Amino acid sequence: MTGRYETSIDRAGLALGAGSLMLGLVTLLLLLPDGRHGAQALALGFILGTLLGALGLVAVAGPLWLVLHVAGLRGPVTAALAGAVLTVTLFVGAQTHGFGLFDQATTASGAALFRWVSALLTAGLLGVLAAGIALAMWAIAYHRR
Repeated sequence: MTGRYETSIDRAGLALGAGSLMLGLVTLLLLLPDGRHGAQALALGFILGTLLGALGLVAVAGPLWLVLHVAGLRGPVTAALAGAVLTVTLFVGAQTHGFGLFDQATTASGAALFRWVSALLTAGLLGVLAAGIALAMWAIAYHRR
């Protein structure tokens, strides 16, 4: 499968820009249901979501993408799985205090179970969204040789 798809720095940059804009749009959509935010706050949410999304894509997803690209794993399934797995891992780790390693207070086993179930379900939804964004970025970045 190595070499089946190829990219260039400009295509990768366009994909990064598109992914950042999609993350800004997700941020905006998360702010909308509240109804308490005015147009300026929504615009600021979109801009910050886009900028922080770009930072996250470069700092976290970029190294993973580089490893997969060099290894020849360049297909759409790989892109979607990488986006989903990376997102689920990050969000479950964040919601469970570093997978339970940094839990300051010992919680009852029932509460810990609910925390883990909630974290997995929430992160799973975000993982599906991230897989879609990764797939869209892949479609922009890669073309068949």
